Amino acid sequence: MSIMTQRIQWTKPAVLMCLLVGLTACGGETRVTRIDAGVVTDLSGRWNDTDSRIVAESMVKEALEYPWLNTFSQSKRRQPVVVVGTVLNSSHEHINVHTFVTDLERELTNSQKVTFVAGKNERDEVRSERKEQAMYAREDTQKAPGREIGADYIMKGTIATILDEADGTKAMFYQVDLQMVDLESNAKVWFGQKKIKKVIEKKRTIF
Repeated sequence: MSIMTQRIQWTKPAVLMCLLVGLTACGGETRVTRIDAGVVTDLSGRWNDTDSRIVAESMVKEALEYPWLNTFSQSKRRQPVVVVGTVLNSSHEHINVHTFVTDLERELTNSQKVTFVAGKNERDEVRSERKEQAMYAREDTQKAPGREIGADYIMKGTIATILDEADGTKAMFYQVDLQMVDLESNAKVWFGQKKIKKVIEKKRTIF
């Protein structure tokens, strides 16, 4: 038997072992578990759907309990008209601000304490639809322009973060600032702040 043949024979078990290990590592099962959408799933410690919902609920509730609401309703004898403006993401991570804005809109609408109107992007789509109606819809079903309800107040704000990290442990601090601004006078009739702090610890594996 040649030296070449002996070398090949000796390496076969090693090759088979490597293939077996590779197949085992790549052939792991993917398991999906359906859970209730209201269950908190803080896997990474980053901003998530629970944070968005809780912050929106608490801040809208606080905003609507402030004196500006009753003052306006008593003087104008109607509900104030509110629109949600821009919420800036000033944090160090990617945050789906659109989801948070939607949560704010839902809470304002469902409160039945204000009249909520569509935001800028939605208004553009509605106006485009009215133009289409003016060209193609029956005259008795067309919706005339110039009859929109103007907002009295706009809610806007920012989401910011502070990150502290040492020895594999992170402290994530979120600060959400929202304000309600009078569109006629630019007066800030309410300023709210919500803070969330999370500590993320990674387990160390010892071999």
